Amino acid sequence: IKERADCSAAVFDAGGAMVSQAEHIPVHLGSMPGSVAAALDSFGGRLRPGVAVLLNDPYLGGTHLPDLTLVSGVYTTDDDGEDVLLGYVANRAHHADVGGAAPGSMPADARDIAAEGIRIPPTIVADGDGIRDDVLRLIAANSRTPEERHGDLRAQFAANHVGARRLIELARRLGIDGLRTAMREVCDYSERRVRAAVERIPDGTYTFADELEVERPVTIRAAITVSGDTVDIDFAGTDPQ
Repeated sequence: IKERADCSAAVFDAGGAMVSQAEHIPVHLGSMPGSVAAALDSFGGRLRPGVAVLLNDPYLGGTHLPDLTLVSGVYTTDDDGEDVLLGYVANRAHHADVGGAAPGSMPADARDIAAEGIRIPPTIVADGDGIRDDVLRLIAANSRTPEERHGDLRAQFAANHVGARRLIELARRLGIDGLRTAMREVCDYSERRVRAAVERIPDGTYTFADELEVERPVTIRAAITVSGDTVDIDFAGTDPQ
């Protein structure tokens, strides 16, 4: 991960809405809320302190299979000594190889997802007893570079650990209610900024098409309709999968 610098991190509120993101890889951050939602759908009530969920499934918020996402719940204790959920921290990192038909796990001629490598649905990789080495060994065994996989996965655990620590520090500084208010205000402010930017675009429909250069060019078409402060995107005319 350090060599590629192909990684991103984000903070989510207790409902799973993204409230802060690193200024890293747009394709990671735009889709990471889908991965967090998938983790919560699968294990929501079980994401207790110490629990972490790993996934890379493109049909559950992932991108391509080398991008592994780690999601952890962040808790603090209230005045009564009870655990209180502050939110979630998550990071996504591109791994050098996760198996499949070709080194690097991105064969351009793949005709199904199995050719791209190991596909991981939301899976608990750490619990109250610590990191589950059996799961990490399973993932690493499906890579051509297993030792790298162990190291990069532990780097992802470390990143979430730092994120959780800092979120807890914020809660202590602002108070739990203050942190929740700040998270809500960030989302509201972001929506106002985006809608204001869209309103500056003249109303109308804008179209574009481009091709993926594989063995037979694949066309992607998009028609973007702007109306006031809303945007609709229509992919009609795009080639089938």
